[in-house]
Amino acid sequence: MGGLVLGIAPVFVLIALGYGLRKSDFLPDAAWRPIEKLSINILYPGFLIPAIWHADLSGDSAGPAGGAAVVSVIIVAALALAAKPLIRLDGPAYTSVFQGVIRWNSFVFLPVVQAAFGPQGLAVAAVMIACIIPVTNIACVAVLARWGDDQRGVSPIALLTAMLKNPILMACLIGLVLNFAGAPDFPVLSRILELIGGAALPLGLIVAGAGLSFAEVARRRITVAGVSVVKLLVMPFLMWGVCRLLGGDQLAQALAMLCGATPGAAASYMLARQMGGDAPLMAGVIALTTVGGAITMPLFLALFHLA
Repeated sequence: MGGLVLGIAPVFVLIALGYGLRKSDFLPDAAWRPIEKLSINILYPGFLIPAIWHADLSGDSAGPAGGAAVVSVIIVAALALAAKPLIRLDGPAYTSVFQGVIRWNSFVFLPVVQAAFGPQGLAVAAVMIACIIPVTNIACVAVLARWGDDQRGVSPIALLTAMLKNPILMACLIGLVLNFAGAPDFPVLSRILELIGGAALPLGLIVAGAGLSFAEVARRRITVAGVSVVKLLVMPFLMWGVCRLLGGDQLAQALAMLCGATPGAAASYMLARQMGGDAPLMAGVIALTTVGGAITMPLFLALFHLA
């Protein structure tokens, strides 16, 4: 178990490094947005495409793990909507609560999976990402269109266009197409993608850390803590239980639980800004779930390691 913890520790050290670099003004604020754009649009696709392309997806892991992620998010989203009359927050704040309980950060999820499960785990994790991105994006955009300050609505065509422009989703889909088609390996292309993808995980973690903001955690501690408990404690066991019901093997169950315990996504903050959500509250949720994830993710992995 000590080796497992040591394998995961660098993930959160790099997140802390990114936070320290941002707070110390080592790089100007204006520099972080282009770095983030590079990570999302170039480096991560370069990592994901070959990981899925060359993976063995024939076992009892990918389907149940992806299904568990989708079903669990739908269940929690439905409960959050049902609880809306009971949540004493204004519309924009509610949208941040909604995003906080269902969205998760693939920048953190994938490096932890790589450290704990290697290439086989990464392939299954990428399939989970491909399954869940459309569901979470559609749900969050719809909620923001209804309760955000900017209630202009979003047409189905505009939503589909936004999906097709999501580079992480498209990378997963390209990898799946190449995998199912049995496309042969191209050594030069594979080497290029390997070099590009090698920078994806460390830089993505540094960027995730640079985006953390704790200003709202103390001011709105009850709301932020409540969202964090659902995200880091309720969601993991729900995903694990659904995965078991779907017949997932031990790898699928471990990834489902790990996925549920993954911190909130930085993309939630950007969406909140774009569509009139409560962006400061969203930033607080992301920050606390990231700190909490540094505890819950190794803990759940240790549970499976000892099982």
